[in-house]
Amino acid sequence: MSIKGLFPIDKWDFKSESIFTDLPANDFELLTAHKSEQVYKKGEVVFREGAYPSGIFYIVDGKVKKYKADKDGKEQIIYVANTGELLGYHAILSEDRYPDSAAVLEESVIAFIPKEDFLDTIHQSDIFTRRLLKTLSHEFAVLANSITMYAQKSVRERLAVQLIVIREKYKVNFEPGMPVEINMSRDDLASIVGTARENVVRMLSEFKEAGIIETKGRKIIVQDVGKLIQIANYK
Repeated sequence: MSIKGLFPIDKWDFKSESIFTDLPANDFELLTAHKSEQVYKKGEVVFREGAYPSGIFYIVDGKVKKYKADKDGKEQIIYVANTGELLGYHAILSEDRYPDSAAVLEESVIAFIPKEDFLDTIHQSDIFTRRLLKTLSHEFAVLANSITMYAQKSVRERLAVQLIVIREKYKVNFEPGMPVEINMSRDDLASIVGTARENVVRMLSEFKEAGIIETKGRKIIVQDVGKLIQIANYK
């Protein structure tokens, strides 16, 4: 089922993949002149909070969680980035350290673009700079929306919202009627929702009994996204 017109997915999903689309050839060549690619294994860290950035990262294929960890190592996932998205550029623009950490949720191919090439492209390309500013503005709106959700919605509503959003990220070659498998640990899902693992497990069981989802091991298949949208109670 498509959620177009039923749920405002753009308010929950970054759109940095549009930055590279149809970028003038000279600008693209400058940006990617010294690009390198690396395969990251599931769980491998891309960068850590507090480190100084030496470049930006582009997800060629895969999924990455952005998170902050407390002094006991407990994670709070801020965002799940998908294929085509940029990571790490905020720290370079602010001339500061990484404000959060990033680690892959599944085996992923990630490109690294040196800081110097990124900054040179900003200085040379008005198109690239405008797109970057537009993306930053959109990301701010997404994060503001997330903060509001944590303050105003119940855990049940937050879980429904996150299942809707994550389902969209796991769509691959999607056709109407096709099942979408969410392959995510219960610990990571609980971290995104902002609750204890046992709460997520209990609510998933309730959703399963109601026919809203199906589970296969750690995989979650949303059977009725319409009911999730109702539970999310988003207005």
